[in-house]
Amino acid sequence: MTELVRVERHGDDGHVAELVLDRPQAMNAVSTAMAQSLTRATADLAEDPAVRAVVVTSTHPKAFCVGADLKERSSFTDDELRAQRPLAQAAYRGVLGLPVPVIAAVEGYALGGGFEIALSCDLVVCGEAAVVGLPEVSVGVIPGGGGTQLLTRRVGWSRAARMIFTAERFSAAEALVLGVVDEVVPSGTAVERAHAIADVIARNSPVGLRNAKRAMRLGFDTDLARGLAIEDEAWAATAFSGDRVEGVAAFNEKRRPVWPGR
Repeated sequence: MTELVRVERHGDDGHVAELVLDRPQAMNAVSTAMAQSLTRATADLAEDPAVRAVVVTSTHPKAFCVGADLKERSSFTDDELRAQRPLAQAAYRGVLGLPVPVIAAVEGYALGGGFEIALSCDLVVCGEAAVVGLPEVSVGVIPGGGGTQLLTRRVGWSRAARMIFTAERFSAAEALVLGVVDEVVPSGTAVERAHAIADVIARNSPVGLRNAKRAMRLGFDTDLARGLAIEDEAWAATAFSGDRVEGVAAFNEKRRPVWPGR
């Protein structure tokens, strides 16, 4: 079976993985098969201790992902739509749950579920011709891949409300002003820029990266006292690791660390 989402490794050490959306004939519309492929790919990445950063890309030059495959869904019965729901949820949760930093490299359209894939990443880099939006209410549904929650957490209630309630599309420049995306670069260079960021990230301690992301994710939606407790647990898991020993030694010896990753 041809995978509609595949993983590529970059660099001699393979510490940066590229998660490639590869259904160009449908502008990466998320069908049931593509959702399952995304779930498998992210599950494999989550279990790979060599991975320190992930870049999400598309093989279509004008579309990151246009969202759910509405052509497929148009023939669904209610029972079939209910049966598809957990498969779609698993796909989006797979991206969100990756334990290492994840960067979306968006060129062209990132709409609906496609934009939710980007929102599930930690950073979003857009080419200047990119267009983003959550148009679900215009077709009688709501964002169901995490959009109502992730966008609100990213930009606040009123900005998220504007995007979701109007169902409008936003240019990369408008999205940057709203805080929806993190960086806008010349068209055609988003993947290159995302990899440049990932390469910088991947130089750092794998234990530190994973524990920092865990503390940030778990602490974000709780009160300060609980957040600080979560941070302390993550600190202890890192401070008494082989990576801390190597990091201190490398600093004192003025050399690049060779991380044991444990």
